[in-house]
This record gives sequence, structure tokens and C-alpha cells, in this order.
Amino acid sequence: MFKKKRLIILDSNSIIHRAFYALPLLKTKKGELVNAVYGFFLVFFKAIKEFQPDYIAACFDFPAPTFRHKEYKEYKITRPPTPKDLALQIPKIKEILKAFNVPIFEKEGFEADDIIGTISERFQGEKIILSGDLDTLQLVDKNTKIYLLKTGVKNTILYDEKLVGEKYQGLKPEQIVDFKALKGDPSDNIPGVEGIGEKTAIDLIQKFNNLEGVYQNLEKIKPKLREMLIQQKEKAFFSKMLAKIKRDVPIDFNLEKCEWGKYQKEKIAQIFRELEFKTLIKRLEEINGGLKNENLKLWQN
Repeated sequence: MFKKKRLIILDSNSIIHRAFYALPLLKTKKGELVNAVYGFFLVFFKAIKEFQPDYIAACFDFPAPTFRHKEYKEYKITRPPTPKDLALQIPKIKEILKAFNVPIFEKEGFEADDIIGTISERFQGEKIILSGDLDTLQLVDKNTKIYLLKTGVKNTILYDEKLVGEKYQGLKPEQIVDFKALKGDPSDNIPGVEGIGEKTAIDLIQKFNNLEGVYQNLEKIKPKLREMLIQQKEKAFFSKMLAKIKRDVPIDFNLEKCEWGKYQKEKIAQIFRELEFKTLIKRLEEINGGLKNENLKLWQN
């Protein structure tokens, strides 16, 4: 029977941040801080064992303003700057990924989410997006699931279309951007429509399908709410633009280069020894065998 190919896409910065804050400030005997590196590859090995991918791609944020920042200076302004101790560990993570022959994708002017969306759009097989960010849930479809880090680096949940609907009271993944256009998103400082909360936003999207549908049916909405929407129409559509992950970033994506399994085992083991990652050296020995897991059954539904 034909087996559908499976791709893991790493939302790398999201995983790195989660690992950095979840783990104690681990240092080598030489004083090198390595907690984010260690946590990142704990998650990496866990996902490989559970999903047995055919391909892996790693997406990173480019260290420069994105088109969203240029359109809206307040975008993500509430987030604290990246700690230096975290930033210094990113090159080591990239070095190890390259030793694993995992291609790295990043593009000036875009977030990792946009690159993830683009790769997901181009690859027609099964996709698992490994992330610590709920923003990626809008990408879920019948072939795409989000392996979300809930807390720390060990507590995970696999979001499919059904689970997204349960979280957002029946909304479909593609409707999340419309929901955020109305409610806003404080974590990214997306304004939304002032005065509209979660319940009202969900009710409107359930009734009228999307933001466009809401504005095409203003006469069916109560006067007070209708006036609120009319006055803030520009802000609502601007918020949708900010919230929506792009799927057409101009990147050079070659699936063959993402093929998993042709890695430099001895080089990786040497790096792990230098970083004093005894547990990860053992995981390196185990990953080729794969691990049967309940998560795999979701693909058969």
C-alpha cells in the first residue's frame, strides 16, 4: 500500500524560546550556557521518534524587521527583547541542524511562521509543524497537524481540525485569523476591534463565516455592535492582515534536500560530547529505530 510521505517543519525560534525558559541555566564545565540547545534537541528527538518523518525542515526568524513591523510599528512591541544568553545559543543549534543535514529556511522581511506556511502550502504530503506558538493553528488542515509544546519541552499536544474546533468553540482553523481580526491578540499586540471580546468574535464568525461576511451582513447585527464595527472597519481588516500567516514567501524550497536520515552521526556525537549532553548521545543511538506512538493513528482517520 502506498505510504504518504511525512514532513516535520520546525518552528525553531518558538521551540528555542520555550526550551530556554523551561530549563535551568545549564552550563558546560567551560562555562558555556547550553540549556536552549539541550531543550531544542530533546524536542527534536521526541518528534522524530513519534512521527518517523521522511523529511525535516527548520524555519527561523530573520533578525530584522518584518513587513508587519514596517506596516505597524507597535507589532509585538509588548514582547521583551531576546535575552543575550538565548541569542548566543542559536548558532550552535543551527550548526547541529546542519550536521543532521536539516536545511534551514529564513528570509528577511518575514517571520518563521510565514516560511512555515509557504513550505506547508508547497508540500502535499502529511505535515507536522512543531511549535510552541498557537498562531500556527491557523495552518491545520486534513494533512497538517500542529505538535504544540504546552508547557516546558515534554508536555505536548497534537492539534488536528477537531481539536482546534474544540479550543475555539467550533471555529475552523482558517477562521482563527478572522477571530483575531475582531478580538485582537495581546501577545502580538494586534489591536482588533475595541469592545469586542472572545464570545462576540466567535458568535460573529460562526454566523457569517469570516470577517468579509460580517461586513457584508451588517444589517443583521444589533445597532450598537454594528456601529462599533463600522467605526473600526479599517482596523479590523488591518488586524486580519497582521494575523494571517503568508503562504507565498519567495524561498528556494527543494524537498530532496529535506530528506531525513543522511546525517553526520560522528560529528553530532562529538558536538554532544563537547556540550556534555550524555542523554542526547543515547537518543542519537535510538532514533533510527523509530517508535510506535498513538499520535500516528491520527493520520489513519
